[in-house]
Amino acid sequence: MQAFLKGTSISTKPPLPKDRGTAATAGSSGENKKAKPVPWVEKYRPKCVDEVAFQEEVVAVLKKSLEGADLPNLLFYGPPGTGKTSTILAAARELFGHELFRLRVLELNASDERGIQVIREKVKNFAQLTVSGSRSDGKPCPPFKIVILDEADSMTSAAQAALRRTMEKESKTTRFCLICNYVSRIIEPLTSRCSKFRFKPLSDKIQQQRLLDIADKEHVKISSEGVSCLVKVSEGDLRKAITFLQSATRLTGGKEVTEKVITDIAGMIPAETIDGVFAACQSGSFDKLEAVVKDLISEGHAATQLVNQFHDVVVENDDLSDKQKSIITEKLAEVDKCLADGADEHLQLISLCATVMQQLTQNC
Repeated sequence: MQAFLKGTSISTKPPLPKDRGTAATAGSSGENKKAKPVPWVEKYRPKCVDEVAFQEEVVAVLKKSLEGADLPNLLFYGPPGTGKTSTILAAARELFGHELFRLRVLELNASDERGIQVIREKVKNFAQLTVSGSRSDGKPCPPFKIVILDEADSMTSAAQAALRRTMEKESKTTRFCLICNYVSRIIEPLTSRCSKFRFKPLSDKIQQQRLLDIADKEHVKISSEGVSCLVKVSEGDLRKAITFLQSATRLTGGKEVTEKVITDIAGMIPAETIDGVFAACQSGSFDKLEAVVKDLISEGHAATQLVNQFHDVVVENDDLSDKQKSIITEKLAEVDKCLADGADEHLQLISLCATVMQQLTQNC
C-alpha cells in the first residue's frame, strides 16, 4: 500500500536485452532517414556556373572571376525564372566551397526586413568582417565575402542610399550582388557602382531541352505537344515550367502528360472557348454574347487570362484590318487596367466583347 501511495509501480514485464533494444532503435532511425521529397525546382537548380542555361555573358564574366580575377559588384536584372539567384549562388559555392559558403555569404530576400536600420546594422557589420584567403581543401579562396540582396527593387530609396556608402567603404572585404526584375527602380548611385547584366527570357529550344532532360531523369512520359504547351505557357520562365511539369506528373499519376493536362494546370482557357466567344461576337446577337460571357465566368476562368489570350488571337487574326485591331487592343488595355483596379469581371468582359462585336459586324 505504501509503495502504491508513493507512486512506485512494480513492473511485471521482463526487461529487454540490451542488444534487442539498440537494434530496435537503430531500425527505427534507419526508417526515419528516408530521402525527403524535394521540389524539382530546387532539385535541378544549377550547382555550378557551367550549368546555368542561356546566359553566356554572365557565365563568361563569373568564370573569369573563378579563375582568379577579381569579382566586381554585380547587378542582375531581368524577368523572373531566368536564373539570376541560381547563378550567383552557384558562383559563391564554387568560390568558397560547401564549408565556407554559410560564413562568407549573406543573402537577404524580399521576405526579410531590409529597411535602412538593417542596412546600417546587419549588412554593415557583416561587410566589416575581414576574412582569410584559404580553404580546408587547399583550393584558392578569394579574401572577400558576398552580400546578395534579392528583389532589391522592393527596397526603399533610403535603404538603397544607405547601402551606397557601405559598398564604397567596404570594397576591400565585401562584394555586393543586387538582384531585381526592374533596373529602373534601383537608384543611379548604386547602378553606377555595379557591373550590370541583363538576364534574357529563356529561348524555347533551351527550355524544351531542360524539360525533356528533367522528364527523362524523373521517368515522366510527356508528349511533344505537352512540352510545346509548357514552353508556351511559361513565357520564358523556366521555374514556372518545371513547377507545372511536376504538378502535371502528380496529377496524372504516372500516365502520359498531355497538352490538355498542362492547359488545365496553368489555368489557360481552352482554344474552343475562345473561338466560342469570337463566334458569339460575330453573330451580332447581344443575348448570345451575354450567355457566353456568363458561362465563361461560371466555369471559373479568370478575366485577366481571357484578356491575355484574346490579345494574341486578335493580333494573329488576318480577317481584321489594322484599324479594327488597334480599336480592340486599346479596349483590351482599358479592361486590363480596370480589372487591376478591382472592377467587376462580368461587366468588363461584356464591355470588351461588345467592342469586338461592333468591329466584327462592321466587317461583314
